[in-house]
Amino acid sequence: MKIELLHSPGCARCLAEHEALRGVAEQLVAGMLWREINVLESFDYAVELGVLSLPALAIDGELVFAKLPTPEQLAQELRRRLAQGAAHGT
Repeated sequence: MKIELLHSPGCARCLAEHEALRGVAEQLVAGMLWREINVLESFDYAVELGVLSLPALAIDGELVFAKLPTPEQLAQELRRRLAQGAAHGT
């Protein structure tokens, strides 16, 4: 599973929250790939995902949170995806 935090440089909220979010993801998803993407350097990719405001969070190339989730919201979404994957044998 690939989790991408899309942010802009100097985003105080991004910096304050990203470690907690990454920690939750690492606890729940074995082999997870975490990327922090500066939209000023990857603007085309952010547009492709449909990012309209920052910070945002994508999972496996899909914009899942148009605004930064709480660690609890991210955990809930990851558990849902993991259960869905287990149900489908992936």
